[in-house]
Amino acid sequence: MIRRYQTVLFILLLAASVIMTVLLWRQLDRAHQHMLDGQSSTPTEAPQVAPAEPATLMAASDADGALQPRVLSLPLPSLAANPGARARAILGRLLDLYAASDSAHPVPGGAASVLEVFLLPAPQSAPGAAPAKGTPAQNGGELAVVNLSGSFAANHPSGIETETLTVLSICATLHANFPRITSVRFLVDGKQVDTLAGHADLTRTYLTSQAVPAEAVTP
Repeated sequence: MIRRYQTVLFILLLAASVIMTVLLWRQLDRAHQHMLDGQSSTPTEAPQVAPAEPATLMAASDADGALQPRVLSLPLPSLAANPGARARAILGRLLDLYAASDSAHPVPGGAASVLEVFLLPAPQSAPGAAPAKGTPAQNGGELAVVNLSGSFAANHPSGIETETLTVLSICATLHANFPRITSVRFLVDGKQVDTLAGHADLTRTYLTSQAVPAEAVTP
């Protein structure tokens, strides 16, 4: 037999439960409405996209062993604000060409193969002094240090001609878009290695004047 006080207690507990449920529901509804109001009051901003600019890619061709200029319109970082990022974006597009299925110089890896590009003042030898081994004397200009990924070097087709074409096309592309770059050095995963894939020497400094064809186009 249910006593009277138990019945009253049950009714009170039930009423309290209903009231708490209603209050909780109202609080959740207010929080949701507050979130919606905040979203509607926040101005919508379009994502910032770098403006497209012309860039010259000195693309290699295995058929004739030559470099041919290709002028493309690419979204590029500001030259003044971040020249290294700009150089990396341009070289990334060049390696994307090589990774394409119809490439005239097939090399896997694409843009992700260029980890970093640093632009530094080119080293200058003291008057009358011989340059250090592997570093030619410079008269002003800039040195580009290109850091390639280890997977790019590991998967690059082996052969003196195909490796040399890749190296020279990178050097020529940098000079075509950054005329002040007079020399280029290469790293792989941040370290100096002997060769790209067994042949092209990566211990030396490459002069861009020796890589750029006479008919090269500068944007």
